[in-house]
Amino acid sequence: MSFRRGFAIRGTIDPMRFLLRLVVNAAALAIATWILSGITLTGSSTLSKIITLLIVALIFGVLNAIIKPLFALFTAPLILLTLGLFLIVINACMLLLTSWLAGLFDLGWDVDGFWTAVLGAIIISIVSFILNVFLPDPDDARRG
Repeated sequence: MSFRRGFAIRGTIDPMRFLLRLVVNAAALAIATWILSGITLTGSSTLSKIITLLIVALIFGVLNAIIKPLFALFTAPLILLTLGLFLIVINACMLLLTSWLAGLFDLGWDVDGFWTAVLGAIIISIVSFILNVFLPDPDDARRG
């Protein structure tokens, strides 16, 4: 076992795993867009729609990594009081914030309203969970 492998820093980004997570997020966003009429995706071709979904998934992932923990920290009492159900509201806010940023960059992806965002957040959570079940977890290999 090499020094580098034996003492890997937790939190480092494996490029292939990052790309897989990006594709999973894009697929979850695509399914929510397909199911809900309040989430719209505009594009001139299928390729432009795929690229838009990948960019939106990147924005969504960055927001979930940076902003969502801050929201959860400041609303921890409310999360505990609702037994975690308030996390759905936080996820909906992340989806609305993603929609707002996508609008700023003129990406052609939009969420129309809070309740659409709540349903979208639930769909994205379920789809992401199901798809992530099939992704190998590198931490499992370290646990033995």
